[in-house]
Amino acid sequence: MENTTNFNLPLLWEKIKDNAKRFGRFTTKQALLIYYVLKSDNTPTSTKVIVYGALAYLILPVNLISSKRHPILGWADEIAAIAIAYRKIKQHVTPAMEQQAEETLNKWFS
Repeated sequence: MENTTNFNLPLLWEKIKDNAKRFGRFTTKQALLIYYVLKSDNTPTSTKVIVYGALAYLILPVNLISSKRHPILGWADEIAAIAIAYRKIKQHVTPAMEQQAEETLNKWFS
């Protein structure tokens, strides 16, 4: 399972960007770091596979809790998916990724 790039990273980027203000700076930073770790060739495939499962929930149109029917709960389950994925990848975050995330956040939250 060497090639894990079949996961739609551009769609993940759009999801993060579209929801940045709603998620807030802290959660958006976690999502960005997840994105950068997944793009890294240095991240083990086994870690990527676990994280893909958590992130698929963000991208798939089906949610356990609908954001349209229950806005607060709907956002909470998406934030929980980000938090779970972040716990799995945080040891693979590099200082360069941290800096890249901060630069992106400064653009989006200026």
